Amino acid sequence: SSVSYIEIITPVQTIMALRTANLSVRLFELDDSGTYSYAGGRKHVLLLATTRTGSSFVGEFFNQHGENMFYLFEPLWHVERMLTPAAEANNGTVLSGIYRDVLQGLFLCDFSPLEKFISPPPQDHVTPSLFRRESSLSLCEERVCSPEGPDGHDTTLTLSYRLCSRRCGPLNLTLASESCLSKQHHAIKTVRVHQLDTLQPLVEDPRLDIKVIQLVRDPRAILASRMVAFSSKYHTWKAWAQNGQVPEDDEEVKRLKGNCDHIRMSAEVGLSQPHWLRNRYMLVRYEDIALYPMQKAEEMYKFAGIPFSSLAREWILRNTQTTQKASGIYSTQKNSSEQAEKWRFTIPFTLAQVVQRVCGPTMKLFGYRFVNDETTLTNKSISLLEDRLFN
Repeated sequence: SSVSYIEIITPVQTIMALRTANLSVRLFELDDSGTYSYAGGRKHVLLLATTRTGSSFVGEFFNQHGENMFYLFEPLWHVERMLTPAAEANNGTVLSGIYRDVLQGLFLCDFSPLEKFISPPPQDHVTPSLFRRESSLSLCEERVCSPEGPDGHDTTLTLSYRLCSRRCGPLNLTLASESCLSKQHHAIKTVRVHQLDTLQPLVEDPRLDIKVIQLVRDPRAILASRMVAFSSKYHTWKAWAQNGQVPEDDEEVKRLKGNCDHIRMSAEVGLSQPHWLRNRYMLVRYEDIALYPMQKAEEMYKFAGIPFSSLAREWILRNTQTTQKASGIYSTQKNSSEQAEKWRFTIPFTLAQVVQRVCGPTMKLFGYRFVNDETTLTNKSISLLEDRLFN
């Protein structure tokens, strides 16, 4: 049944009259920062990260919540793919604004801003080309999936990732929007927003109740992981690992420093709790999640104001203790405590030193300990993680 919302501050007698008329009332409340936000109602979670920080894994904490969650995996991929060359010419300022506008539309269940960037263009709001559609349970359920997929199989149940795209056929974005509107909570995971302060208009939108969770990871671990996952793009780093010589003024080193600086500056904005982010920002280290997945998931749900579902709990239990065979590069099945330390045996000490030099301020902010020799780097009895409370 459809629900009507009155988005206005009303006197008590008016509220009672509306309740008598069987209408749901969404009220504003004044928070500690002096701004109005929704009291209860729909919650919106934006998971910000960079590549190889475990964001796909952490995104599943919300994707697996159950039927009340609408989750999207990297929808901004389409925007980046189409606009990055032009954006590089203006320092990414335009791209940041477009990212924000597309996210705003998606949190409001409006796919039309995103449609402009899907290639080939959707026909009558139908596309076979949505990036990683199968990574969203919401886009594989019965109401969104075609009655019969292209191979003729009935699709009456939520499908596994592997079967979703093949059996559901092209995605009807109108049906996706309707499904989104029917869900109590919305979550989006992205690695493409690099500056938190560009999101202020989105966070302040009175139609939304957004909580931002920023996921970070030891920069040394990120580099080690990227050298494996994106092998063809890291020939230079591999050559340096072989010969032990790293030119400090190389563009690759400058890019690493720029990435670390962006992450740190975003975190500094969030941790400073400006009025527009007060009680709306949470910083989480991947290493803490890997060591204490259930505890950290519970903390994230509590922060978001969403009940921690039994389905999410069960998924975490199943997927944080697994065999090596199941732990592929892009797998969300990990022996999570082992994953947190694996990089220490794959990155050469020479490269770890480079990261420490150019990403030092970032590492200090997040509580990652430096190593002075290879013996310390590979000694798992020595923790490289300081105890830190960020929020």
